[in-house]
This record gives sequence, structure tokens and C-alpha cells, in this order.
Amino acid sequence: MEGRRVVGWAARDASGILSPYPFTLRKTGSEDVLIKVLYCGMDHTDLHQMRDELHLTNYPLVPGHEVVGEVVELGSEVKKYRVGDMVGVGCIVGSCGSCLCCDSNKEQYCNSRIFTYNGIYKDGRPTQGGFSSHMVVHQKFVVRIPEKLPLEQAAPLLCAGVTAFSPLREFMGSGKVLNAGILGLGGVGHLGVKIAKAMGHHVTVISTSDKKREEALQHLGADAFIVSSNAAQMEEAANTMDYILDTVPAFHPVPSYLSLLKFDGKLILVGASPKPLEFNASHIILGKKTITGSFIGSMEETQEILDFWAEKNLTSMVEVVEMDYVNKAFERMERNDVRYRFVLDVARSNLE
Repeated sequence: MEGRRVVGWAARDASGILSPYPFTLRKTGSEDVLIKVLYCGMDHTDLHQMRDELHLTNYPLVPGHEVVGEVVELGSEVKKYRVGDMVGVGCIVGSCGSCLCCDSNKEQYCNSRIFTYNGIYKDGRPTQGGFSSHMVVHQKFVVRIPEKLPLEQAAPLLCAGVTAFSPLREFMGSGKVLNAGILGLGGVGHLGVKIAKAMGHHVTVISTSDKKREEALQHLGADAFIVSSNAAQMEEAANTMDYILDTVPAFHPVPSYLSLLKFDGKLILVGASPKPLEFNASHIILGKKTITGSFIGSMEETQEILDFWAEKNLTSMVEVVEMDYVNKAFERMERNDVRYRFVLDVARSNLE
């Protein structure tokens, strides 16, 4: 059954250019929440998906999976939320609910996970994201925004933030001051610095140039900064890091970063490179090093990062823009010309 008629901004082809697109939401089900979208973050995955660079893209495509909004309608069986609540929606809006991953509250790894956009919902309809006026989402895949957290600040936490938080969560409460490396200082990386520092780690930012040194050290609070093309700096930092959070969403030379890890250190990949990464087996065998990956975060972890952010009084560095600027914003994002996340003010935008 069909529900509300809404307007979003969609890509029609691999050019990735967004323009107004009217479509119809599914009818609000018994466990669904109808959300009026207020803000939505923009990330590199949106850009890759709009251009058909990651998975087969189904057009028209309305992107956006860092969605913050207000509950305006509830299904008859929704008990967690009330009309007027401020809530968030991240990268997935469904899963099978019965596999090992779902039973372990790791539904983001469910083989039947349903992505917030470019997915197929259980009723056979394509999912569309938060670059739109409204969304209908099952209550399980909705999180509560803490009252003290500004809404535009919350948006990046729903993908970028939880992507950094989920793998770092295992180091919480260790009682040790770990030496952390954050590779890449973009949307995910700048949040990774703040999370690792809030956990009490010694944080080194690793970047390809010196341009972000002042930002990393003075504004984000990192303890050290390394330029990866500087051989002397890389040699000095060799074998010093307990882990590196690799946030780079493009091809890059993995072996040079493995050399920075201590014995039994971890390189944690969270950036999705569209090209295969390369390394020799000896790079990890000889130091008992681990290359691992982490994919966004669970619903439980998504709520945790929001609460953690509010509790620690942390701030996201965002630039708020309206929808008529979205194509220009993606051009700037591709040039790394943003500090550090664009957030769309959907509610104030003219979507027509």
C-alpha cells in the first residue's frame, strides 16, 4: 500500500547530479515511524553510489543515510517513541532478524540487511534516503537523539561517527594509554580523533601532506602528526602504534602504514576503496599484525555513540548547507574542501 507523497533530490544516472524527484513512501506499518527529515549528513559513500562506483545503483537514487528528524506519525505497535521525538536513522533500515548476526545485535553484518537507500525493502520497493522531506522506518532501526546534542551535530555520528566508534569500542575500559593512529582526516577521521582522545588514547594523525597539521593538533586535540610522504617521520614512528584506524576511501599503499604498528598491532579498515588494496603476506606475518575491517555499527552502537558524544560534550565539525547547494557541496567534498562534514538543512530547503 502507498502512503505519503514526498519530494527528494535524486540522481538519475552515473553523472551523480541531483535534482528534485517526487515519489511515494510506503504506508506506515504497525511498527513503523514516519519521520519529518530535518537534517541529513553527506558522505563519500553517497558520491560513490550516485556514480555507480560501489554496488549496482538503481536509479532514480535518493541518497542520504545520516538522517535526523522529528517523529510525526507512529504505527499502532510502536512503543519506543512518541510524536515529537527527535530521532536518527543511519545506514540500514532492515535485516532478517533471526540470523547469528541479528541475534548478536550486529545486524549490520546480516546477509539480508537492507540499506537506507539503493536497497530493496521487504515489500519489494526500492529504499530511498534522507535527501527527502520524509521517511518511513521500522522502529528497530531508529535511534533517539539526546536532548543536549544539537541536531546538525548529531547527523554525522549516524554513519561517520559510528563507523569510527564501533571498532574503537573494543579498546574502551582497557586501563591502558594506547598509541592510536588515525589515517586520513576527513569526515570519519576527524571524528575518530575525537573519539580516541575521549577514550584517553595518545593519538597520531597520519596524512599525505602537512596542510592539516594545525587543524589536527590545535583544533582536534591530536598529540602528534605525521606526513606519510616524509620518510624520516615515518621511520621515527615505526613500530610505535597499537592500532591504526584507516579511514581513507581511496587506493593507498598499505605496507607503509603496517610498518608503523607494534607487534600484534591492528590496521582497521573502515574506508571503502573502490580499487583493491595490496600488501605482502610477510608484512603481517613477521609482526603478528592484523588487517581487519569494520562496517558502520550496530543499532546498539549507534545509540551509544550519540550518548557518548553528549556525555563527553564533544562537537562535530560541520558545514550546514541547503539542498540547492548539494551538487556544489559534492564537488567540494571530492576536492576535500570541507571541514569536515557537510550537513544538509533539509527542513529549511526548497525541495521542489
